Amino acid sequence: MINKEKIQAGVKLLLEGIGEDIHREGLIETPERIARMYEEIFGGMYEDAATHLSKRFHVKNNEMVIEKDIVFYSTCEHHMLPFYGKAHIGYIPDGEVVGLSKLARIVDVFAKRLQLQEQLTAQIADALMDNLAPKGVIVMVEAEHMCMSMRGIKKPGSQTVTIVTRGEFAKDEALQNKFFQMVK
Repeated sequence: MINKEKIQAGVKLLLEGIGEDIHREGLIETPERIARMYEEIFGGMYEDAATHLSKRFHVKNNEMVIEKDIVFYSTCEHHMLPFYGKAHIGYIPDGEVVGLSKLARIVDVFAKRLQLQEQLTAQIADALMDNLAPKGVIVMVEAEHMCMSMRGIKKPGSQTVTIVTRGEFAKDEALQNKFFQMVK
């Protein structure tokens, strides 16, 4: 579990390290606020995506299911700065589907960790393949990274796009193109 005391101590050191007075009125409660915030934004570290995929519904139709424009917020593990954007998930059921909100929940489980976008995309796809056993999965994530927007190269508005395919999507370019047309 998250250790709030260590986070608070670390924030105090960080503030002192940048030359701030930790006893200044505006900063007195900052370590506690940061600890509570970290508990929220990194809550996915202690959550298993499989729990959200356990309730399933039987279907006869095995056509593509897409949930698009799933907004997420995550934190880059290299700079500990936010990256945020949208995830698009498509899968071909093999007799079972999950509730649509469950797709958004698994995005949140993996986004609420120190993360790399490439890894986030693969984790979502693999969780679906491992727990739902569909015929195929495709996940596309589009995000803006604050480590590129506010520091370093300073290119706000640039988008990083990652795509992962599994099962039938990995083999069938026409199926991939159908997904891309539908998420436009």
